[in-house]
Amino acid sequence: MASQYCTFRLGGHLFGVPVETVQEVLREQTLTKVPLASREVRGLINLRGQIVITVDLRERMGLPPREAHEEMTNVVVRTSGDTVTSLLVDRIGDVLEPDLDRFEAPPDTVPGRVRELVTHVCKLDRELMLVLDTDKAVDVDAAA
Repeated sequence: MASQYCTFRLGGHLFGVPVETVQEVLREQTLTKVPLASREVRGLINLRGQIVITVDLRERMGLPPREAHEEMTNVVVRTSGDTVTSLLVDRIGDVLEPDLDRFEAPPDTVPGRVRELVTHVCKLDRELMLVLDTDKAVDVDAAA
């Protein structure tokens, strides 16, 4: 298990991904729509000449859509297949290094679509951090 997690907010929940999977964090980027793409695919961004697919995590997890005026942040992650994907989140958080004894399996109270993408939960002092499986989160073909 990773020791450091890059955290972000999504629909009022705190999520974390292993720091080593994060390539960079960007402010909201101009997106190019992809015709006939699944609903989770918000579009493509140009990242210094590299075309990167952008997945809307709210849509992917079945969370309510964000308001039109709400800003989004792109967390660009590198998956185990060395694919680079941008995840749309509400806002970025801190890098945390929680103790290993604070992690446990996701409880049954975590909604099904979210639980499918979460490997562990981490009990922090004031809330739970849901540890996101980036490989599963970016696999929009499996969601279709």
